[in-house]
Amino acid sequence: MLTRRSLLQAAIGAVTNVASAYTPVDQSSDYTIDIAPHSLEVAPHNFVQTVAYNGQVPGPVIRLQVDKPVTLDVRNQSGSEEIVHWHGLLLPSEVDGAMEEGTPMIGPGASARLKFVPAPAGFRWYHTHTFAGKDLKKAQYTGQHGFLLIEPRDNPGRYDAEMFLALHDWKGQLLGGSDGSLMVSYDVSTINGRVLGFGEPLRVKQGQRVLFHILNSSATDVHWVSLAGHTFEVIALDGNPVAVTRQANMLRLVPAERVCAIVEMKNPGVWVLGEVRKHIRAAGMGIVVEYAGQTAKPTWIQPQTLDWSYEAFGAGPLPPTDAIDVPLVFRSKFTGHGDVDHWMINGKSFPHTDTVKLRSGARYRLLFRNESLNDHPVHLHRHLFAMAECGVLKDTVLVPSKQELAVEFTANNPGKTLFHCHQQDHMDAGFMMLFDYV
Repeated sequence: MLTRRSLLQAAIGAVTNVASAYTPVDQSSDYTIDIAPHSLEVAPHNFVQTVAYNGQVPGPVIRLQVDKPVTLDVRNQSGSEEIVHWHGLLLPSEVDGAMEEGTPMIGPGASARLKFVPAPAGFRWYHTHTFAGKDLKKAQYTGQHGFLLIEPRDNPGRYDAEMFLALHDWKGQLLGGSDGSLMVSYDVSTINGRVLGFGEPLRVKQGQRVLFHILNSSATDVHWVSLAGHTFEVIALDGNPVAVTRQANMLRLVPAERVCAIVEMKNPGVWVLGEVRKHIRAAGMGIVVEYAGQTAKPTWIQPQTLDWSYEAFGAGPLPPTDAIDVPLVFRSKFTGHGDVDHWMINGKSFPHTDTVKLRSGARYRLLFRNESLNDHPVHLHRHLFAMAECGVLKDTVLVPSKQELAVEFTANNPGKTLFHCHQQDHMDAGFMMLFDYV
């Protein structure tokens, strides 16, 4: 079977030996992640056969202290090679969790020990980083995702409770688009692995300030969510505090994005937190929020507009710098009826893309120009970047169709660094490239 791994090794040779990062599991660790097949009941008597972490979807919440070394064991009890990516952390290439950077894959039945120092503080996540192709039961289409909270040294705790929510889509199928290419559609959408009305509600009390950590772990789809009868106060994007906190009636999350928002519980009742678009909420993406002592039927209030922008949370454009421009142009190439599009960066598809050479300590400006008809949520591993237009700090950002967007980052984490679209189907079809330090 042709995979990213076989293509990469054919193009640039075997992955560099970095076994020192993965050591045999022979002593106790701080955390253990078991990767194994799992039967997930998404609705009554409706099961999805998938792969999960520690027998649950989402995987367990892992809380780490910023800058405090941690040891984690990963045990692969699935039938395929696996890897765990620590999304949003500033890690060495050998433990970041991308085979393209040189992190070793974990074979079926094998185990690995990871040791690293977690940083920066904030809401991150961990997930598989493998190839799926047309098999929509592999890679990010599975239940291999979990919450990762890197706690700061001093947390003032201006909230009364924390709740973690993962938005995910299941039972995907490839459908023909109007142009003859293939696109992914889903039959089931969930929050924390359950459809609306199935499982326990989120229980709150009047007067509480609840901090919601919301993750879009979908392999391909953008989601809009709202909490009926309430307003979100957005305090962080991708785990990074925003310069300007703002009230929002709804949140938009592209694949891999996270939003941290506080909600003041001051409207007693039984409400629905769910996807704004009716057909996706009907597919299950919602969860009941129940005040103590309330027993009414859950209420949904439909927002009237889809209103969201990164700029609302920024302090304004970045000041002029001597950043080095790196133009990155996104295009697709039609590969024939009944097939996925071929994705290119600067006219080439991975693993044949050009590697961008970085100089340690230098500042770079990535100039995204999306010439395709698709929006793209792009992610840069092992670094954070600031949006040039508003200064918002992120690790994943949406580049809309036919638009341009610029971000800046400092090259301060030597090693191979992967850049890619976080839609699984786009990544598998060549939308990736490497940065490396000279």
